[in-house]
Amino acid sequence: MAAKQQRIGSGFGAQSTAEEVLTGVDLWGRTALVTGGYSGLGLETTRALTRAGAHVIVPARRRATAEETLRDVPGTEVHELDLADLESVRVFSGRILETGRTLDIVIAGAGIMACPETRVGPAWEAHFATNHLGHFALVNRLRPALAPGRARVVSVSSAGHFLSPIRWDDLHFRTGYDGWLAYAQSKTANALFAVHLDTLGAADGLRSFAVHPGSILTPLQRHVPRAEQIAQGWIDAEGRPAAGFKTPAQGAATAIWAATSPLLDAHGGAYCQDCDIAEPATTDDMLIGGVKPWAVDADEAARLWELSAELTGVDAYS
Repeated sequence: MAAKQQRIGSGFGAQSTAEEVLTGVDLWGRTALVTGGYSGLGLETTRALTRAGAHVIVPARRRATAEETLRDVPGTEVHELDLADLESVRVFSGRILETGRTLDIVIAGAGIMACPETRVGPAWEAHFATNHLGHFALVNRLRPALAPGRARVVSVSSAGHFLSPIRWDDLHFRTGYDGWLAYAQSKTANALFAVHLDTLGAADGLRSFAVHPGSILTPLQRHVPRAEQIAQGWIDAEGRPAAGFKTPAQGAATAIWAATSPLLDAHGGAYCQDCDIAEPATTDDMLIGGVKPWAVDADEAARLWELSAELTGVDAYS
């Protein structure tokens, strides 16, 4: 059964920052892995975790860019990884496992949004392949490194999941491409991944969560033209974000809270927003948020896991 979606009164909220939720949290001696940890929300996440004492591994498709960005962030290391390439995932995971290190936190935050139609691997749709399948393979391959009894995996989803459940009859948009629906499906997949990973990993003390970081302007919007961002009401004519949008530091807070808060020990598999467990969505307003039933359905999660294991050839729990 999926976690109950009911607020638990964390003491934090939509305006809380990553640094605030880590107040009093000591991560010295802990190791985190943050995909996308050198740009946008991921960069804020990396900085906050290192300030709390964690050592952060940052996989990067653009390794040179990541190394330059993180040059002055102590306690970080960069390795090459392309989530859209399962061979790259295999090589990266093998390199990490060879070190014998333990991973206490994995934050699966890298992703693409509303990009032009792109095919990767065996003609897979790029959002589903990158945002979901790449992370699915990565976490499964890294299972031997996940710290027994305390590891947490946080999957960065989005209120974008409101727009689409899993399209079982056309996962890869063979019959007509829509970039927003492709993104939405991948965000539903991120949430369902957390549900079933938690079910499978609970016996080993692994807890997994999905999070909606909120609405934030970051490089994720690179494929959305400025005119469309204005039409969507995200920014005004001068480029200023709309009311209700968060800063990157606020946007990173929920993932970090989910990765570290003891309040979530008994709530594995939950979908979170604004540094608390999200309530079921009662409207279609993504700024209000909440979670749609198709993103936390345990049967859908199990079905997606089975399909993902078949597609990637990786299942650490089989």
